[in-house]
Amino acid sequence: MTTAYLEIRDRGTLIPALAITIAGEDDPIARHAGFGERRLVILINLVRMECQYDPFAWSATGRTMKIAHLWIEKHLDALEPGAVVDVEYLLDERTTPKPAEIRRPAAEGV
Repeated sequence: MTTAYLEIRDRGTLIPALAITIAGEDDPIARHAGFGERRLVILINLVRMECQYDPFAWSATGRTMKIAHLWIEKHLDALEPGAVVDVEYLLDERTTPKPAEIRRPAAEGV
C-alpha cells in the first residue's frame, strides 16, 4: 500500500489531498470489500472529506479531481510527499507547473 499527501491545483484552487493505493491482495478486508487484483487509487479531498476510487465519479470538483486522479493513478509511486498536481499544467493551459503553497517542515538532518 502506498500513501501520499498532495496539493491538487487548478484555476484558483488548492485542494489538500491524500492518495492511497489499494488492491485485494493487500488484506482480506480489502478483498472482502470487493477489491480485486488491479491496484486502484483512493483519492481523498481532505477539505470536503470526499473520496473516490473511480476518477469519473467526482461530482462538485469534477474537472479538477477527475484529471488529477487519472494522472495520480499513473504516477503515484514516483511522487514525493507534498507534490503538486497542477491540472492546468497537465492540460497544457500553463507552460510551467505551479509551486507548492503549503509549507512542509524541513527533513531532519538535511
